[in-house]
Amino acid sequence: MPPRLPMWMRRSLPPAAEGRRIRRLLGRLELHTVCEEARCPNRAACWHEGAAAFLILGDACTRDCRFCAIPHDPHPALPDPDEPARLAEAAAVLGLRHVVVTSVTRDDLPDGGAAQFVAVIRAIRARLPGAAVEVLVPDFGGNPAALDAVLAERPDIFNHNLETVERLHPTVRPQADYRRSLAVLRRAADTGVRTKSGLMLGLGETDGELRGALADLGRAGVALLTLGQYLAPSAKHHPVARHVPPAEFDAWGKAARALGFAAVASGPEVRSSYHAGELAAGGKGFA
Repeated sequence: MPPRLPMWMRRSLPPAAEGRRIRRLLGRLELHTVCEEARCPNRAACWHEGAAAFLILGDACTRDCRFCAIPHDPHPALPDPDEPARLAEAAAVLGLRHVVVTSVTRDDLPDGGAAQFVAVIRAIRARLPGAAVEVLVPDFGGNPAALDAVLAERPDIFNHNLETVERLHPTVRPQADYRRSLAVLRRAADTGVRTKSGLMLGLGETDGELRGALADLGRAGVALLTLGQYLAPSAKHHPVARHVPPAEFDAWGKAARALGFAAVASGPEVRSSYHAGELAAGGKGFA
């Protein structure tokens, strides 16, 4: 049985009216969000504030990471050529000034889905020229041409999550690779794009391993960092080793800033896209 949520992880739900509006909009435009597909615990709070993190390239992933709720399918549908325009319309209707776009991993596609990211970035900028665009990308199988195609669009924030420490990667992310993820971030940082990454705490990592991962991210040129509590989506997923107290998150946030990260969001409720615009603006209000 998974450990009960501690008091600091329990929050009251905001009014649901704005969430219903966003759900209707997404349904009408046939769009997915990581908020829903990954069962994000912040969904109600973000939707109440009129924010959503878009999920492109379908709602099924060719990988089967043990921390993620998104369904696994080795043969998902082909990319939808109309998805970028519909996503840009949704962002315009919501009045977003900072648009977060992520995707499932598409190892079945030669470019890993990079062309769809390119099309989405262009569609958002055509519809909302004043909005910042943050992309949270998979590793594209380490394909440098795919990665360079996305970087050529100069997203305002380029995010790729390391997720956990090196020792736990084979268990938590068996189809990913710790060093490959760092290489993706390093290649992005070398182009001058602002890079971002995130780690989940509570998977069973040690303090020494976490310090090592932070140092690795710093050496990879990452500017923006998120540290949040891992929550198992179901009993079939990787178990929660422990719930990290807020004071420890505060300490890790300070440690990360001391290593040179430009802005750090560190707390039990933090996720990659939670208050992403605030973190990009300098991290005001975060640990």
